[in-house]
Amino acid sequence: MNICLLGYGRMGHEVETTGTELGHRFPLIIDKNNTADLNPGNLKGIDAVINFSSPESAPEQILLCLQSKVPVVSGTTGMNNRLKEIRERCIFLNGAFFYASNFSIGVNIFSHINAILAGIMNRFKEYRVSLEEIHHIHKLDAPSGTAIMLAEKIIENRDDLEGWSLDPEHRSGTVPVKAVRKGEVKGFHAIKYESDIDEIVISHSARSRKGFVSGAIMAAEFLQGKTGCYGMTDLLKL
Repeated sequence: MNICLLGYGRMGHEVETTGTELGHRFPLIIDKNNTADLNPGNLKGIDAVINFSSPESAPEQILLCLQSKVPVVSGTTGMNNRLKEIRERCIFLNGAFFYASNFSIGVNIFSHINAILAGIMNRFKEYRVSLEEIHHIHKLDAPSGTAIMLAEKIIENRDDLEGWSLDPEHRSGTVPVKAVRKGEVKGFHAIKYESDIDEIVISHSARSRKGFVSGAIMAAEFLQGKTGCYGMTDLLKL
């Protein structure tokens, strides 16, 4: 495939390296220094866009690509307030949009288990739930998009929770989230259910960015010939 990269930071470089090894081409790479090159003319002949740019620039760039009838895969976090608009625009344009806050196969299996466990624990209110995430010091958003995804899955499956809170003095009825930025940690997420007599902990630890990259490329391949909005549950058939 001919792939356009939006964002050429750590993830963008990894996508280019892994994608090239798999036989894909990257004739158009957009970074903050050449944003004007993202235009309908340059998007001709592009089979898919993979977006890991900033949450400030990503929404308008994605909308431009959808307007140009190019399938878009996005992993940019921190733009939740624009996702509904992007999905609605995608449907209106009969385009293809794939969004995931985390493209790791392992993380998405972990998220699926998390939802099942939350449903079980809904019957055992004596267990207090909490969530912790740890990432490298270069990560700007907190909590991570994956942590928000996990918290939302817990809330969906509990009838006593209505939101999440990053505040250490969190109010009742919310999932307390602890976000830590440390060293070069690739990504760690843990969910704990704690009672006065015991605790249950499930966790996922990333060892390499390749897991995220491979998932993004798989998503771009998955979108070929499709229209509509998709996510990792569609790709992995969870």
